[in-house]
Amino acid sequence: MSDDATIALVTGANKGIGRAVAGRLAELGMTVVVGARDPEKGAEAVAEINAAGGTAHPIGLDVTDQRGVSAAAEQIADRFGRLDVLVNNAGIAGDLAAQAPGSAHLDGLRAVFETNLFGVVTVTEAMLPLLRRSAAARIVNVSSGTASMGWTTDATHYLSRMPGSLGYPVSKAALNMLTVQYAKALSREGILVNAVAPGACDTDFAKGLPFQLTRTAAEGAAIVVRLATLGRECPTGGFFDDNGRLPW
Repeated sequence: MSDDATIALVTGANKGIGRAVAGRLAELGMTVVVGARDPEKGAEAVAEINAAGGTAHPIGLDVTDQRGVSAAAEQIADRFGRLDVLVNNAGIAGDLAAQAPGSAHLDGLRAVFETNLFGVVTVTEAMLPLLRRSAAARIVNVSSGTASMGWTTDATHYLSRMPGSLGYPVSKAALNMLTVQYAKALSREGILVNAVAPGACDTDFAKGLPFQLTRTAAEGAAIVVRLATLGRECPTGGFFDDNGRLPW
């Protein structure tokens, strides 16, 4: 690894959109740290990326395990000295039945928030000292179009006709506000923070949805990669998809 290589950490990077993001960042010449709860699956993803000519390294990372996240930050510090790009991709849909208004179960809701919101806080806080060593750090939080209150209250948008849910979309809406707060706090340090909606893709994550998806993980990863690689023109504190800014 050269001293000027860009170091990127992608959480939940062993499959789906996270895997596609990690692979594309490696193709662009970044050194990618592949975060995965399952070390074997993380190692498999790394082997695939390296076989394709990229540079990737596995790291065990469960975003809900604060000690484990701290240990991962120490490993990245020891090996690379800094972090230039953080992609908070790890997320769960959770038990959908536990999220229905009128029959919600708090344990099910808490599990979703532990990963989708508090996990992002845990990882971001642990990695901030390393991001502060970068000349142009970027944080990209993978949110969802379901988090858009503009879309979900627009009678002409399909999301307004989706069943009510107290877990996943609410956790992602909270993640959007978290993104804004980090962007405000870190802008003076040159650390840019944005949220993205990759769209519903044909991945394991979306297997439970009641309709066929044709969008690929690579297509969903494109907006993540774009926000992770923009230069000085990169915005901060925004919410984006392929077509530009989204309504909050």
